[in-house]
Amino acid sequence: MAGTNIIALDAMSGDRGPEVAVAAALASLAQHPTLSLIVVGQRPLLEKLLASGRQRVDDRLRIEHANEVVEMRESARDALRKKRDSSMRVAINLVKQGEAQACVSAGNTGALMATARYVLKTLPGIDRPAIASPIPAIGGHTYMLDLGANADCTSEHLLQFAIMGQVVAADMSGLAQPRIGLLNIGEEEIKGTEVIRHAASLIGASGLNYVGFVEGDDIFNGSVDVVVSDGFTGNVALKTLEGAAHMVSQFMRDEFTRNVLTRAAALAAMPVLRSLKVKLDPRRYNGASLVGLRGIVIKSHGGADEVALGNAISTALLEVQKGVPTQISELAQRIQGQLALTASN
Repeated sequence: MAGTNIIALDAMSGDRGPEVAVAAALASLAQHPTLSLIVVGQRPLLEKLLASGRQRVDDRLRIEHANEVVEMRESARDALRKKRDSSMRVAINLVKQGEAQACVSAGNTGALMATARYVLKTLPGIDRPAIASPIPAIGGHTYMLDLGANADCTSEHLLQFAIMGQVVAADMSGLAQPRIGLLNIGEEEIKGTEVIRHAASLIGASGLNYVGFVEGDDIFNGSVDVVVSDGFTGNVALKTLEGAAHMVSQFMRDEFTRNVLTRAAALAAMPVLRSLKVKLDPRRYNGASLVGLRGIVIKSHGGADEVALGNAISTALLEVQKGVPTQISELAQRIQGQLALTASN
């Protein structure tokens, strides 16, 4: 294929189906001259959808046939055992085989994580993969992990998440020394469980730019660049954010349409509201990284439209260009070696 960076796109998974995936694929190829895509799914349907636009990028686009589709409500166990020819599995296999450098899917999160971990395995120095994603914050965004892959974590797992967060934030945001915080119920050293306190001592001795414990409001106030958490707490925090954002949006809509005066106020405030909408647009942050695997896998939101899915593809492309998995493995092994040496002296 003509492009130097090849990404496999699972075109069948997600809520919106292959129409959105094909539109995002064509838009991404037009945006990124070095990108090539392997669009994975049912060939007759994909060929029909691509017929009108494929000729513009034919040397950078290929279809890989897959008979099956992992449904959004399907269990990870069934997807792994019974759907070996699913578009999700085939796309991940392409990464394993070296035909693609990354996979992007809007499919079932549990099935994607289970399949990716089974096929690709974890990196040297990493016990468990984690889900990492940018979250809007004052002055930009904060990377947070884990967002749901690991409900129970040891202190060593949290250290590994901090290492992965360091690499992702540095590469994706251009930060030399990302500020890393460990999510806790308070900033004092005595707060939190024994696992959290021990994790703090490990991260503090790692040489990373660790700033200490942070609380929930620090995720959004711009005081840190990376927030480390177990997957249970991280997922609750993420869903709370999504729910609060929806509630505030609904409150504003209700108030601005309450009567003639509030409608007039809405018209006057429209420029500010449009700017706020752009800053908080979830499509800008679409594309969570399944970090810690021997390959790049990006999870797009299941309901992603063409713009959001395009952002997930752009995230995958940048991770390919930066070599994120290699950097994570090298940093993890170096830090773990330093800590082991310190412990033995």
